[in-house]
Amino acid sequence: MNIYQSLINLYAKLKCIPVFLNEVFDQYYNGYCNGILWPILHHMGLPQEDHNDTNKTYQPQYDAYKKANRMFLDVIIENYEEGEIYSLVYKTLPSRSELLRSILMADLLGFHTYDFARQFVSTCTRILGVEGTHEGVVDQGRVTRVAVFPIGIDPDRFIRTCKLPEVIQQMNELKERFAGKKVIFGVDRLDMIKGIPQKFLGFEKFLEENPNWHDKIVLVQIAVPTRNGVPEYRKVKNQVHGLVGRINGRLVFSHFVCHDCSVNFNYLCALYAIADVMLVTSSRDGMNLVSYEFVACQEAKKGVLVLSEFAGAGQSLGAGAILMNPWNVTEVASAIKEALNMPSEERETRHRVNFQYVKTHSAKKWGDDFMSKLNDTFVESEMQIRKIPHELPQQDVIQRYSQSNNRLIILGFFGTLTEPMNSGSKEMDLKLNPELKGTLKELCNDPKTIVVVLSRSGRNILDKNFGEYKIWLVAENGMFLRHTTGDWVTNMPEHMNLDWVDDAKNVFKYFTDLTPRSFFEASENSLVWNYEFADAEFGKAQARDMLQYLWAGPIISNASVDVVRGNHSVEIHAMGETKGAAIGRILGEIVHRKSMNTPIDFVFCSGYFLEKLSHETRSKSCSSNHSLKRKKVSLKVLGLEKENFSAAIGQSHTKARYVIDSSHDVVDLLHKLADADTTTMTDSFSNSGLY
Repeated sequence: MNIYQSLINLYAKLKCIPVFLNEVFDQYYNGYCNGILWPILHHMGLPQEDHNDTNKTYQPQYDAYKKANRMFLDVIIENYEEGEIYSLVYKTLPSRSELLRSILMADLLGFHTYDFARQFVSTCTRILGVEGTHEGVVDQGRVTRVAVFPIGIDPDRFIRTCKLPEVIQQMNELKERFAGKKVIFGVDRLDMIKGIPQKFLGFEKFLEENPNWHDKIVLVQIAVPTRNGVPEYRKVKNQVHGLVGRINGRLVFSHFVCHDCSVNFNYLCALYAIADVMLVTSSRDGMNLVSYEFVACQEAKKGVLVLSEFAGAGQSLGAGAILMNPWNVTEVASAIKEALNMPSEERETRHRVNFQYVKTHSAKKWGDDFMSKLNDTFVESEMQIRKIPHELPQQDVIQRYSQSNNRLIILGFFGTLTEPMNSGSKEMDLKLNPELKGTLKELCNDPKTIVVVLSRSGRNILDKNFGEYKIWLVAENGMFLRHTTGDWVTNMPEHMNLDWVDDAKNVFKYFTDLTPRSFFEASENSLVWNYEFADAEFGKAQARDMLQYLWAGPIISNASVDVVRGNHSVEIHAMGETKGAAIGRILGEIVHRKSMNTPIDFVFCSGYFLEKLSHETRSKSCSSNHSLKRKKVSLKVLGLEKENFSAAIGQSHTKARYVIDSSHDVVDLLHKLADADTTTMTDSFSNSGLY
């Protein structure tokens, strides 16, 4: 039996399958993973290519990366069984866009911290032009969930180890060795982001400013060798050794104990337990679990954690740690001094906070939380796949319409009923499509038909276009309502916070000024920036920049708003006050005003407003709300419990039941509905002998 078969048998017992990368490993792992992807993901930029050295050129490394991932994929395909869950698989990664789209093929993406999650969403909106939401990333209707799962450790293992007799003996030996001195401890991999040079420079600054501590302190550093095949890591190792020699030589006393190697687990726990201060100076770190390990081992001593603000652990352990900027050596020195002089009562309080967090947020909880969210996400994804809409069955719509006696037609305005616009059009120039004027008048005058125009446009625009029609008008995504005859009434929810509007207007005006032929429409609860007539590529780029600014800035974080990326637009509106949220109140008002007591037996809706309403209306009826005095309305009267024809225009992924190719098809359908009703009346008169 050869070594490969032995490994296969061994891993089989652990329910694992090895993939032997052999000749591609070095270029795949040391080359592309650690030489290219790793620096990029840690904000360090790309290393310089050397076209005379194939080990330092991107293409061979990238080819090896693709081949390695193809090998992983082949093994997965060969062994996959229905119902099994796999991690994300990369197929091809030629550039940043393809990399991001490959990642977005996953159902769920987990990040250690909220900052990382937000940065990822922001990157996707900026580079790919997709929509970022509170749930994650939406690309052509497909949602990739983005959630925060801070990883933990097995704290009980560290706690148990610190109570072992052999570890207690090691702790006593270390205390004797460092008798009379405070111990600052550090354990890091020897790589660029761990900030070991910054740690040593900060410690040197502390010694310079506090000569009274020279014979009372020692820094014990475990520097674990890693990735020795990468030249940049060897440079860090040489720099660290040089600093140790220089500082010890300058300041007479031997202040360093630096182990350039790994240590066994028991000895590591002993070092954690006897340390007075744990010093973590990462310049960029995903989480930094040594911080957790130190806290778990400090149940007796209750030492102080000094933690870089750039470590992911800073967001979870920051309440009990001293946070500092490792690039500021004076700040590092001050943090060391604060930790050494901290009163015992404060040390105990800080330790108690961090210990509770480490104890409850274990690695097991991290895994359980992720799998639970993944299972929920998968179920939601499967349900969405089943809801892929079909093309609107026009003949069925016409037939149902002609056979009905109580009809409801809900239409959007912009892009649905408007005339085709040219590149010089402005929002204030929106006009009803001339082809629809006669047809719309016929539909509105039919006593069996209720027509509603639900628009994000303002009242003056809707009045200008529909003032002569017996039509229900809804302006500004539901903020205002006008019935067939009468004045506009306010339909705004109570306690809506609109303090964000002025700041958002400034952002929209800024991007409008920068983007020729773009424009924005402002209403009381929403803003829409449209770049349909701008240069296509420049408009997309500006939209990505706007989305990045909105997601990263204070407007989104401090207000209850949604940001929505359209095909050629960016919209920001008060959360919950979308067209779908308003439709329930509007329908209740319509039923009340018309004193309806028979169900609506035909519904056509250009959009998916009714789907948004569905859950709410099934759990409770429409009721009175502020300025609109409504009676409670039954769903049976609305007729929403029956099948309705809701159709999105020009969208392959939508929550609507059906899709329509374009606004031209909507115009054609409305013509046919009006004609169908006329034909039905003619047939009726003919059968009665009047014709």
